[in-house]
Order: sequence, then structure tokens, then C-alpha cells
Amino acid sequence: MIRSTLAIFSRDFKKFLSNPFVLLMTLIMPIAYLVVFGNAMGGAITGIPIGIVQEDPHLEQTPLFQAAAETLRHLSEEGKAETFQVRVFSSEASAKRALPGGEVAAVVVVPSEVSNTHAVRLYLDSSEFATPALIEASVRSVVLQSGSRAPLEVFRLYGEIDYFQFFGVGVIVMAILMSTMMGGVLSLIRDWELGIVEGYLVPPVKRSSIVLGTIGSGTVKGFVSGAVIYGVVMAIIGLPVPGAGTTLLVLLVLVMISAGLTSLVFFIAGRLKNQQSFAAVNGFLNLLLFMTSGAFYPTLGMPDWLRALPLANPEFYAVHALRALVLRGQGLEVIAFDLAAIGLFAVTCIVFGITTFRRTLE
Repeated sequence: MIRSTLAIFSRDFKKFLSNPFVLLMTLIMPIAYLVVFGNAMGGAITGIPIGIVQEDPHLEQTPLFQAAAETLRHLSEEGKAETFQVRVFSSEASAKRALPGGEVAAVVVVPSEVSNTHAVRLYLDSSEFATPALIEASVRSVVLQSGSRAPLEVFRLYGEIDYFQFFGVGVIVMAILMSTMMGGVLSLIRDWELGIVEGYLVPPVKRSSIVLGTIGSGTVKGFVSGAVIYGVVMAIIGLPVPGAGTTLLVLLVLVMISAGLTSLVFFIAGRLKNQQSFAAVNGFLNLLLFMTSGAFYPTLGMPDWLRALPLANPEFYAVHALRALVLRGQGLEVIAFDLAAIGLFAVTCIVFGITTFRRTLE
């Protein structure tokens, strides 16, 4: 019994050591969680774009307006970058147009006549988490520091949105990635291990047909999973069902991000040899994409070196598009860039997947 136990132990341990990639990933993963998760969650939010404008009509800037703009511009935590990127607008109309489009996260309207009855108005993009509360507290503090007794009136553009609703939208994208990884490309790696690949990856079947067929199947699986989770999430977080036009746009986003993530996972899986390696990459990829998508915490809370990752992350654009549709009730004009970015990402991964796909066993 002892001899056979030692033999099984030796065999299994040698298999583990024979795959240096998996061994490397087991060492990297804890460090990756510390670095990425630790920096993506709960950091100081800096560089928030806000607008400030003096109430119409006005002939010259008031001392309150000048003091507020200057103080907000240089406001920061000790040892941190400036909390706000202040943009001065020439009119209320132009400032308010910039808010729904995401150019600024808030607009501060300072009254032209300073008195105890003329309020400073603050218009907030309330679909974000942590940022609106930080802006409101900062503006309130700045008004008090200026010596003015003008009251502060706060207008939340999209009503009261809590963290549960903020995070719930991001879960939809996570469901698509998990479905793509576990129910799609994993079967292809299993075929490689079992030798089935030799049976169907031969002429007359073209390499492009294999890639596009597998990605197409994975896209459908991811879309169905995302659509189901979307319905469940909407019911759980208590948001009203959007109209037909918004729902169609949501489904379009789900289709495109499903194609993008499936293409990415297929490209990566095409370079792996076994399920063990795929499982190791699975955990790392899920961490990297989801934590830098802004689903958990605003990307403005990340350090500068980490803020570059969301720009190459398709989940970041999907989360932004879904929040614009579901939480803000916006339309195609706002999410057009997100759709273009996801589409470009998917096409790039498909091209690389076709050109690097292995037709034979190694």
C-alpha cells in the first residue's frame, strides 16, 4: 500500500513539475492578486473631471467663483495628485451638455449674485460609485472655506444609485467571460488532449472555418448566458425594465462583448497544450480583465501605471456601455465608441487566432 501510494504521489508530482508554465502561474497568481486587486480597489480617486460655470447672465467673475475654481483646481490629499481636473465653461448650457456625455462628472454653477438666498448648484453624474459623494463633500467644503453662506443645492442626474446597482451591471460581463472560458474554448483543449483534433483539423476543413466556427459557437453561449444574467440582475437590483430601443442596444453590447471575449480566450487557448495550463490562465485573465474594467471600483481610483490597462480591456468598454444604457438611459450616440473599441478588439483577436492556430498535435 505504501509503495503504491508513493508511486502515485511521485507520478502526480512529476506531472506537475513537467509543466513549468503551471508552476510559474501558481507563483505569479498570489502576487498578481496583491498588485492588481490591491491597487484596483479602494485607492484615492484623483483626476475627476468637473466643470464650473458662473450663473447666467453675468458680466464679470465674482470672488466666490474665482475662489471656488482655484481651490477645486488645487485640492488633493497629502502626497496625492489633484483630486479634480477643473474645466471652466462660458455658459450653463455648454456645461450641462458636457455632463451626460461623460466629459465631466459634475457641474458646479456659482450664482452671479452672492447672497444667503442664492444657492450654489451642483449637478452630479450619480451613476458612479464613490465619486459623487467625494465631489459633493469637496464642493460643500470649498463653499464654506470661501466664507460664503450660500446654500448648496445638489441635483443627481440619474437619481439615487447605490453600490449594489453600480456593481450589478458589471456582473453581467463577468458571466459572459466565465461562460466563454468554461463552456466554450475548454472543449477545444479537451479535444487536443484526447487526440480528436487529428480527426477534424485536416483538409478540406480550413483553419479559418475552424476558428470562426468555434468563436461563433462560443459567442452564442456567452450571449445566452449574458442575456439570462442581465434579466436576473435587473430583477435583483430593482431597476425598471428599459424600453425596447434600450433593450436592443443592451443585447447588441452583449453580442459584441461575447464575440470579443470569445476571440481573446480562443487566441490564448490556441497556444496552450492542456486543461491544466488553461485553468491557470483562466484565473489570471479573469482577475486582470474584471478588476480593471471599473465594475468593482472607478478606474479613477487606480494608480497612474494601472490606468492604462482599461484602455486595452474590452470589459471596460462593455461595462461603460451597459451603465450608460441601464443606469443613465442614454443611447447609441454615447456608446458608439465603446462598440467600436469592442469590435476592433474582436477582429484583432480573430485575425491573430486564425494565423496562429495549431492544426496538429504537438
